Amino acid sequence: MKKTIGILGGISLASTIQYYRTITDLYYAAKKDYYYPEIIIKSLDFQYFTDLEDQHRTDEYIAYIVSGIQSLERAGADFAIMAANSPHSVFHQVKDKVQLPMISIVETTAKRAARLKLKKVLLTGIKYTMQGSFYQDGFREFGIQVVTPTEEHQDEINAIIFEELVIHKQSDETRSRMLDIIGCYDVEGVILGCTELPLLLEQQHSRLPLLDTLALHARAAIDFAL
Repeated sequence: MKKTIGILGGISLASTIQYYRTITDLYYAAKKDYYYPEIIIKSLDFQYFTDLEDQHRTDEYIAYIVSGIQSLERAGADFAIMAANSPHSVFHQVKDKVQLPMISIVETTAKRAARLKLKKVLLTGIKYTMQGSFYQDGFREFGIQVVTPTEEHQDEINAIIFEELVIHKQSDETRSRMLDIIGCYDVEGVILGCTELPLLLEQQHSRLPLLDTLALHARAAIDFAL
C-alpha cells in the first residue's frame, strides 16, 4: 500500500510547486498510471521562516518547523520531507521532536555524490546554507569534501535566489553568471543546495555533475512512498 507523502513547503513557493510536479512525474514515469500517492502540503510563511534564519532565532525556528511537521502528521501523512535545503540545518533536532519518519535531503544528496565517486564538491545555495556546516558534516561521513564560494560569490548567489528564482524569474544572463561563478572553483561536482537552483541550472548546462537536491529528494520520497 502506498504511503501518504507529507511536504513541508512554502519555503519557497517556487520549489514547493516543483516538488509536487517532480514527485508526480516520477511516479508516472515508473508506473504509467494515475494511482499517484496521496500528498499533503503544509505551506509555511516564507518571510517569517526566512526572518528566523537571518536572525538566528534557532529555538523559534525549530519550533516552527516542528509545528509544521506535526500538522502534516495530524492531516494523515505517513512520512515527511522538508521542501528546502536550509531547514536541514536543524534536521536532527526536528527529527528528535516528531513522530513522523523524515527523509534528509543532505543524506540523499551525499549518497548520490558517493555513487558518482566525487571527492570534492562546491556548495551553492542561500547564504544561510552556504555559511552553515550541515552539508560539510553530512558529506564528511561519505569521505567527501564540501567547499563554499567566496563571500562575494555568496552574496551574488543569494541575490539570484531571493530576487529572481523564488518569484519564478529565470534568465540566460543569470544562468551564464552562475556558471561563471561555478567555473572559479577546482571541484568535481556542484551541489545545487537550494531547491530553486534547479529551476535555473540543469545538467545540460554544465560539464560538471550537478547534484540536483530537489530531484534527488523527490526521488527518495517517491521510492519511500511506494
